[in-house]
Amino acid sequence: MIGVSNRQIREKEDNIPSIPKSYNKNLVIKYGKIINKAIEEIFEKLPISKNHSNQLKKIASNLFSKFPEKFQKENISGVVIAGFGEKNTFPSLKSFYIEGIANNKLKYIHIKDKSAEIDFTVSACIIPFAQSEMVATFMEGIDPYLQVTIESYLSKIFDKYPEIIAENVAKNDNNEKKRHLLQKKLKEVSNKIFADYQNDVQSYRRKNYVDPVTRVVSMLPKDELAAMAESLVNLTSFKRKVTMESETVGGPIDVAVISKGDGFIWIKRKHYFKAELNPQFFANYYKEV
Repeated sequence: MIGVSNRQIREKEDNIPSIPKSYNKNLVIKYGKIINKAIEEIFEKLPISKNHSNQLKKIASNLFSKFPEKFQKENISGVVIAGFGEKNTFPSLKSFYIEGIANNKLKYIHIKDKSAEIDFTVSACIIPFAQSEMVATFMEGIDPYLQVTIESYLSKIFDKYPEIIAENVAKNDNNEKKRHLLQKKLKEVSNKIFADYQNDVQSYRRKNYVDPVTRVVSMLPKDELAAMAESLVNLTSFKRKVTMESETVGGPIDVAVISKGDGFIWIKRKHYFKAELNPQFFANYYKEV
C-alpha cells in the first residue's frame, strides 16, 4: 500500500521545468532493457503482472523527471552560481540541486529559498550552504536544530492542552457534544497563540540579530567581506573539530571576491603542491595571463 501511495503521489506531481512531458515515455523506451533487468534482480522469481511491471517502469521514469516535495538531499550535489551579468548593476546568486543525467537531460531544480538578488531594497545577504547550522546560529542567535526541537515540543503542548482542559472541565458533564465544542474552541485559540508566538520570535530574531549584521555587511569593504566569509567557514570547521561529528569542513579555505569592476579575484587559494618548490608554474601562469 505504501508503494502504491508513493507512486500515485509521484504521478500527480509535474515534471521539473527542464524536462518535457514526453521524456518519461522516451526514457522507458530507451532504457527498457536495463529497467527490466533491475526488476528481475530485485523481485527474482516473484510473479509480476504486466500492469505491475508497467507501474514499476513509470516509477523508474519518475525518478529521473521529478523532485518530490520532501526529497532526501543527502545524495544530491549542489551548484551555486554568483556574480554579475553584463547588464547587471548589482550581484545575484542562484543555487541548484543536481542529481544526474539520463537520456541527455540534466535533472536539476532551482532552490528558490537559497537564491538572492541585491537591489535597491535588499542591500546584503548572507546565505550558507551545506553544513549551515553554525552560520545560522551566528545570524539568528539560536541553533536551527534546537529551534526545531523547541517548536516541535511546544506544538505538542499546545495541541494536547485543549483536550486535557476540555476533559477536566467537562468530566462531570455527560454532554459529549458540549465537550467536543469546548475542545474545538480551545484548539482554535491554542493554534492562534502558537502562531503568534512563532511570528513574534521570528520578528525578534530578525530585528535584533539578522538585520544588524546585514546592515553592516552592506557597508563593508571587499577585503573585510572576504575575511568575514572565511571566519564563518572557520567557525563551522571549529565546531566540527571539537565535537564528535564528522569533520566535513576543515583544512585550508579558498576565498574569492567577485566585484563589478575587478571581476573574479582570489584572496586565498590552496594548491596541491608547494608554491616555493614550483616557481615555474607561477611564472608560466602570469605570463599567460
